[in-house]
Amino acid sequence: MQATAIQFKLLKKIKDERFDEEQIHLYNLLLQIGVNDFQLAVVQSTDSRVLLLEDYVFPNIQSEENLLEGLDLIFDHHEFLKAGFWNTIKVSVKNNKFVQVPNALFVEESAGQYLRFNAVVDTEVESFSNVHNTRAEAHTVFALRKDLRQWVQQIYPAKELLYMHQSAALIEAVMESAKNRTDNPLYIYIDRFKLHVLSCKDNKLIYYNQFSIKQFSDYIRYIMMVMKSLNMSQQTSQVVLWGYIGKNSPHYQEFYKYINNVTFGERPRYLHFGYMFDEVQDHHFFDLYGMHLIG
Repeated sequence: MQATAIQFKLLKKIKDERFDEEQIHLYNLLLQIGVNDFQLAVVQSTDSRVLLLEDYVFPNIQSEENLLEGLDLIFDHHEFLKAGFWNTIKVSVKNNKFVQVPNALFVEESAGQYLRFNAVVDTEVESFSNVHNTRAEAHTVFALRKDLRQWVQQIYPAKELLYMHQSAALIEAVMESAKNRTDNPLYIYIDRFKLHVLSCKDNKLIYYNQFSIKQFSDYIRYIMMVMKSLNMSQQTSQVVLWGYIGKNSPHYQEFYKYINNVTFGERPRYLHFGYMFDEVQDHHFFDLYGMHLIG
């Protein structure tokens, strides 16, 4: 049987008119890699202005084994992604193999032991990595595929890369957003086939978890479960929503049936956006933007 050819689809591309390939040495490159999607952003280091955003999906990738083939296609077709002289390069991975460890308990040599409490790690194909969450006063320990790390390092052999986990970026972004609030809402990020739920209070992370979604009713079920565990009320508690959900979508209307006080989260204030980004809804790409806060 002939193998299915790997394909990619560009869903969104926004490019600021100020982007200048001759100035790449002043730009920070953010790369976020999932099993079947990939996002990138370019941020100017001098004024934290987002100059480029691209969002891709791989329609026929079902596992991590052929993900690199899809990434190869994107990078080979891209005008400047393979440039080696970016100011910084950050790489975020999406998977369910992670754990947050408070600073007071964290010992880097024990990273593998922490993660094994929460996930099964195949050390033949995965390595242990960690990143510091300054706002949460914790380290996110996560599994990183060895072939992915090697692939990225081969593209940027002269750069010291910062690897992180999607959960770390979300935690930092939510805590930054929550720091000036006096209430205690439930924060939700809806990814493609994943639900992330967070709670913060008094500049402390109270709760974080992610859930795999197979059907829409799973969203409501998991949200209700978390609200109950945190003694929140679906009638009175505030819910702040980011992610891949439209303001006029049937899914958003369905949320309103079960949760009375749903509002969309704002675009982060630690980044600056030109007028061309007005076509991107403010609550989209919150995890990608959050990468800017780490390191």
